[in-house]
This record gives sequence, structure tokens and C-alpha cells, in this order.
Amino acid sequence: MKSQTQIEEPNKKQWSLQDFEIGKPLGKGKFGRVYLAREAKSKYIVALKVIFKEQIEKYKIQHQLKREMEIQTSLRHPNILRLYGWFHDSERIFLILEYAHGGELYGELRKRGFLSENKAATYIMSLAQALAYCHEKHVIHRDIKPENLLLDHEGRLKIADFGWSVQSRSKRLTMCGTLDYLAPEMVENKAHDYAVDNWTLGILCYEFLYGVPPFEAESQSDTFRRIMKVDLSFPSTPCVSTEAKDLILRLLVKDSSKRLSLQKITEHPWIIKNADPTEHKFDEETKGSTEYTSALLLFPDPINREVQITSLGRWSRARSRRRDLVGVVAISRLDLAGASSSGLGVRSGLAARSRRRELVWAWGSVWA
Repeated sequence: MKSQTQIEEPNKKQWSLQDFEIGKPLGKGKFGRVYLAREAKSKYIVALKVIFKEQIEKYKIQHQLKREMEIQTSLRHPNILRLYGWFHDSERIFLILEYAHGGELYGELRKRGFLSENKAATYIMSLAQALAYCHEKHVIHRDIKPENLLLDHEGRLKIADFGWSVQSRSKRLTMCGTLDYLAPEMVENKAHDYAVDNWTLGILCYEFLYGVPPFEAESQSDTFRRIMKVDLSFPSTPCVSTEAKDLILRLLVKDSSKRLSLQKITEHPWIIKNADPTEHKFDEETKGSTEYTSALLLFPDPINREVQITSLGRWSRARSRRRDLVGVVAISRLDLAGASSSGLGVRSGLAARSRRRELVWAWGSVWA
């Protein structure tokens, strides 16, 4: 009979601790630690989260952890931290995670005090897009906060913790999340749905711009009271634009059905005016094709045997407002690190312009 904390691994390579070189600790949580690690053969950098089975059983979070792993493994979005896979031994469960070089957004916010409107709008745009993707997959996050948001080496935002997430098409009753970010319906123990995530975006937008969450109080009961009354005020400093306040007011609405939708957030004048356009979601596709020639670059991902490339090739292009969705028609055989000479099939990717050049990024699978 299997232990309650023994979780079935996906039908891929069976990883073990011997496959990784362990580096410095990145953080410590209630149930374990996170370490910088490198896959031994390919030298691919990951974060290895170590969770102790004794703690899982002590706090009876077997079901919650299993659900978190299943949800995060299934999600593929630029603003969601990848969970590549997992393995376990007699005492521990190891989660193989994407490494976010920039660390927690919480650290940046505490260091700066508050963020510029450009930075705040860019982050809110990224979160709105990532949460829209989650909601399409019937996933409610329920615990978006600065501590659960990471930054990669380019400063791109990544949702990193799905511990309170749930995959459901119906309303939920569980009260969960972090006090300052709870929606009124959760505080009042009422059924809730996807709109709790929209509320949290309003809280975060306020905190990004003012440095503190809007309903912070000396006691838990006072915070609950302020949330239920939507006791919202805007300090005179720092100076925040009327458009930003308007977005916050449209999100921090007690009636969840009247909160601004995620799509409307991305269309809000403050977002359009301030958010970094390179973060915008591609849409409005039109067909075309272009010949690209650029230096070959390989970024192998040994966890899922995927690669990112820029290379020679003819690309079919679907043009959008800001970026181009591309697909490779033909590409030559390559020899990848950690794999034998193999065929490379690249199904889709993204073309992104810089000041004087355009790079084509593509994702594909390697097979022998």
C-alpha cells in the first residue's frame, strides 16, 4: 500500500536526487526549503523545492499538495512559474521548478517602498493575462500576493504558488488565502468564484502604488471589518493618478458580479497608457510568411525535453498588434546538449522586436 504522501509521477523520466547538483538555499517555508539546482547532464538551472513528508502528514495537506502539483504542472503561460516534474524518496518530495533569478516581488516592493505607475501597470497587465488563462482552465488561484510573485532575469512576473488554488466550475465555500487580500465574500464565509482573483488585483494595484494593502489595520477583526465595508481611502502621498484610482475602485467592489472583468482590466485607460506594450497579449492574427536568418541559439529544457531556439528557417507568421505568433515550416537536424543527434520539430513560438533587430523564439520537442 502506498503512503498518503506518495504521489504518482508523470509518465516521463523518473528523476532522482542524483540527477541534480544542489546549490545555495533560495528560501525556507513552513513545510521545507527551496534550493538552486542544476541538472547534472545538461547543466540546466532549476529551483528544487524540498518538502518533508512528516510535515505533510502532520498538517494533513496531502490532498492540497497533490492538487497544487496537478494544477501547476498543467499550466503553460509566460507569467506562470513552470513546475516541470517531481520525484520523492522515503522522507521527502522534490518539486522541480523553473528558476526565477529576480526573486520575490515582495522584496522589490519593500526595497522601493512603492512602484512607479508604469511598473505597477505592467505587473497588473501580466497578472490579468495570467489569471485569464487560469480561469479559462477553470483554475481559481485564491492567494495572489507579492510573496507568491517572482521575477525572472528579465523582470517578467511569474505567479509561483498554487497552494490554495482549486480547479472548479462551481462556487467554493472554503475560506483561504492571506488576510489582507481576502475578498468580502470569503471574509463573510459566502460562496465565491473566479471574481476573488479580480478583487485581489485591486488590492495589489493599490499596494504597488501606495506600498501597503488598502485595508491594513492593527487587528485582524479591524481588517475584516474594513474589508466587509470596503473602507477604502487614498492617501495624499505618494501622488497617484486619477486613472489608477479608477481602476482600483472598479475592482474593489463588494458585489463580485460588478467587479471589472480581467479583459476589461487589460483595456482600461490606465493600463493602456502605462503598461509596457511588449507584455501585451497577441491577438488579431493575420497570415503571412517571412524568411528569418539569425545565429543559432539553443536553450535545452531537459525536464520536458523541449528547446528554445533562434535559427535559420522559413516561418509562417500570424501577425498581432504587438508580437508575432510563428510556426516553423522546415528546419535542419541538430545535436542538442544531453541528447543524441535527433530531429527537431518546432510547432510554435514568438517573435519579439528589439531596437535594431528581431529575434524569433520557438518551442518544440526533441525525439530520437
